[in-house]
Amino acid sequence: MPAEYTTMQDHTEGVRTGVAIVGLGGAVATTAVAGVEQLKLGTIGTAGLPLAHRTDLMPYDSMVFGGWDLDSSNLAKAAHLHRVLEPVQIEAVAEPLQRIEPWPAVVDPAYCRNATGENVVAAGPLRERIAHIRADLQRFRREHELDSVVVVNLASTEAWPDLTAPVLADIDAFEEGLDRDEPMITPGMIYTYAAVIEGCPFVNFTPSLGPDVPALLSLAEREGVPVAGKDGKTGQTMIKTVLAPAFRSRALTVDGWYSTNILGNRDGQILDNPSSLASKLDTKGSVLDSILGYGVEDHIVRIDYYRPRGDAKEAWDNIDLVGFMGQRMQLKVDFLCRDSILAAPLVLELVRLVAEARRRGEGGAQEQLGYFFKKPLTRDGRLPEHALHAQERALLDWLDGDR
Repeated sequence: MPAEYTTMQDHTEGVRTGVAIVGLGGAVATTAVAGVEQLKLGTIGTAGLPLAHRTDLMPYDSMVFGGWDLDSSNLAKAAHLHRVLEPVQIEAVAEPLQRIEPWPAVVDPAYCRNATGENVVAAGPLRERIAHIRADLQRFRREHELDSVVVVNLASTEAWPDLTAPVLADIDAFEEGLDRDEPMITPGMIYTYAAVIEGCPFVNFTPSLGPDVPALLSLAEREGVPVAGKDGKTGQTMIKTVLAPAFRSRALTVDGWYSTNILGNRDGQILDNPSSLASKLDTKGSVLDSILGYGVEDHIVRIDYYRPRGDAKEAWDNIDLVGFMGQRMQLKVDFLCRDSILAAPLVLELVRLVAEARRRGEGGAQEQLGYFFKKPLTRDGRLPEHALHAQERALLDWLDGDR
């Protein structure tokens, strides 16, 4: 994005924003927190932060981190475990990372079978679990003297329940479902509900269900709380949403698109479970037909857990094209990327942006943030825009509209 604006606005000065992360001990979260601490020290630049030049948004160093995880290990220990960052990078900010220990998490093994840990809220009625999350948010705000709190879901991918279940259709039915401990209500929905009721903007960076559920989207609109998601668009899908518009503009027909991913981090291990994998493949596979304007019959997406690769994911694409006079061509892309290094800066930008939406009094689905997601929220249920260049323009127009 062009570096056009450098004027600091008064509304960003002296503001302390809490960032409560679901999955605080994960690779993406620990990378994001370590990155902010490095920015405070001035030991890294702003590479990878697409909105670093927007000083009219809240500064990165105003963020205060907390959140939930199945593992109670402090963030320094967790960061060493994930091996995303070099040990020397972690040690440089070890002191602030060691001070952050995750709160017990709300979980349901029925929806995330490969996620295990001892740092959990004791199973109980759904209303009690919500009360626990709300109490955590209230304590976080009070103890750190925060002006506001944003909640970000970076937890492991959950399986989806029946999306046609009546309990998900409207907020009244959802409230009744909470009262009777409806099993269709997932942990992702519980966190979303608790955050919105507390007035905290919510970002769903995962493929799990949350603010996209009709009942919860209407709740966010009613309460005037910004919500955004879902599933961060970081690597392979980002490339796909750059290339597909180019093929369309040149009238090159995509006859087939084979995408495969190998990764060995905790996300890959979770996706080794078929029910969690199905949720992920739905968000990864939905963009292509929308951009091209026709169905690609042979659009295949695979994700394979391969332990030795760790966080250094390989995303490989083979694209079969048909051009003038029916001549066939191929394009091959091999993206040797770092999952968390791509995702963490986007999470930080999303915190700044939903905080800005909150400042402007804009609640409900934040369509202009589709730039960051594989399956963006829309306000009226229409199909979202997926092409990256169009999403970028919508975001910039929104940012500049308040100037």
